[in-house]
Amino acid sequence: MADERHEDHSLSTKEFKFVCEYVHSTTGILLNESKREMVYRRFSRIIRERKLDSFSDYCHLLQTKSEEEENYFINAITTNLTSFFREKHHFDYLQEHEIPKIIARENKAQAQKKSIRIWSSASSTGEEPYSIAITLLEAMQSQLPQWDVKILATDIDSNVLAKGAAGIYDNSRIEDLPKEIQQQYFIQGTGANSKNVKVSKQIRDLITFKQLNLLHEWPMKGLFDVIFCRNVIIYFDKPTQQELFARYYEYIKPGGLLILGHSENLGAYQKYFSNGGRTVFRKPALCNQVVEG
Repeated sequence: MADERHEDHSLSTKEFKFVCEYVHSTTGILLNESKREMVYRRFSRIIRERKLDSFSDYCHLLQTKSEEEENYFINAITTNLTSFFREKHHFDYLQEHEIPKIIARENKAQAQKKSIRIWSSASSTGEEPYSIAITLLEAMQSQLPQWDVKILATDIDSNVLAKGAAGIYDNSRIEDLPKEIQQQYFIQGTGANSKNVKVSKQIRDLITFKQLNLLHEWPMKGLFDVIFCRNVIIYFDKPTQQELFARYYEYIKPGGLLILGHSENLGAYQKYFSNGGRTVFRKPALCNQVVEG
């Protein structure tokens, strides 16, 4: 059978190089030899789903029908590892320090409509933006109705965005959360859905899910109080990282935050930010400098 045949095929150096170059040119993500086994597994699944006999057949398909096939391929090959309140210290910092700081700023400004804008720029299946929304509700409590709160959740993968927008998760995804959080913000399924929970409407209403390739144009017009860019920068090469840090900087309000993953750092761009905590970086409140891209 064809499915069994191509399971035994090796991924040639030429084919692996093609995949790496294609992914880099379309997404900016840098794959190296350490990702070869991951590429092989996902490439094998793609071939099964597309009912092809070899890796080279699919490489040819990408070359000849690139525009039609690109979205499917990127969805299949990119990594989406996430969980609710992953790297919890970031959400603790948001609740204990940053949200009170924003509230005090807006109250002092006596704005007609007080607002908070947060961007989850690699939102995957939605656990990160939902964790942000829960953190906001926990921190603001009864004040929330007086505020205009919006969370933007973006990702390159349309499949994971659809899952995030649906807000339905296996029970196991929330079993480590405090019981009060589970009961207040998740609805237990019944019958055929008894093994699933759904994020409550009050949480979902705060979030807009949109597909976005970080290397393409960013259509957002306003600035953000906080940008989460966690565990995605590591997949880009150094020049692309520098370009992205410069763009993120321009989209952060003066005094706002950029939050990276635990294994990421700003490198040379550290000079444009101050440290706010573990991989939490603050843009100066008064910004006269121009960031070099």
